[in-house]
This record gives sequence, C-alpha cells and structure tokens, in this order.
Amino acid sequence: MPLARFHLYAQGVDIGVAPTLAGGDAWVATMRHLARENRMDVVGVNPVLHADRVRADFPHRDRLLPDAYVADCNSWVEPGNTVIVGSDGGVVAGPVREREETLIADLDVGAVRAARRMLDPVGHYNRPDVFRLHVDTSPRPPVVVESF
Repeated sequence: MPLARFHLYAQGVDIGVAPTLAGGDAWVATMRHLARENRMDVVGVNPVLHADRVRADFPHRDRLLPDAYVADCNSWVEPGNTVIVGSDGGVVAGPVREREETLIADLDVGAVRAARRMLDPVGHYNRPDVFRLHVDTSPRPPVVVESF
C-alpha cells in the first residue's frame, strides 16, 4: 500500500510499527525496505503461540488446532517474527521466531531525521509539481444504500 505509506510519511513518522501475522525472511525484508524507504525505525510485531499454550479444555480446541495442523507447523501455531530495524535498513534486534522474547533496542530519532537529509520521500525527493496525493479523511458511514 505505497500511497497509504506516503500519507503516513508525509505526517512525519519517525518510528513505524507494523503488527502482522506474516512470517519468514520476506517479511523481515519488507520491514528493512520500509525503514530505508522513509529513513525511519521500524518495529515489526508478530505474535507467537505454541499449541501447548492453548488449554486442553478450550472450547472446540480440536477444531481450532487439528492434530495434522499442529504436526505440520511443528506445534508453533504462530511462529512469531518480531524484528526491529534501524533507519539504515539494518536489523537492530531479532527476528525472534519460535520462542517468547521481548525485544528492546535504543532508537535514535535524531539519526532518523539526519538520514532524511540523504533521502526524504516526501521532502526534497518528492515531486509535487508532477504528483499529488489527495487524501479525504472526512467521516463516512460504513454502509451507503442507493436506490436506482
């Protein structure tokens, strides 16, 4: 969603938080891309859940966690993939997979802003003379019924 990201970048985001269920190295690569794209720190937050953490008396546990599924995912229903990426695209902490762990990192917002002197997608690299994003944030009803 590049246009949605551009809208966020234009608001001056220095630390992006991306909660998701995406796993694997491709998601980490995406977090690294977003960090470099806006020269911001990015925290990719992914839940981790081992099948053993779902109580045996949980209603319909067998339907939620069929034996074949648990065996296929090596008992990690959600394997995690939490990562913290610096504004240069380098991994600062993580990724954490298949274990519960809290990631902690010192992030320097001053370094983020300094990095934008080299590349600022909504500043000096932006071309408002050629491209313009119009965002309408006015309230709208969730359902509109039209009669024809």
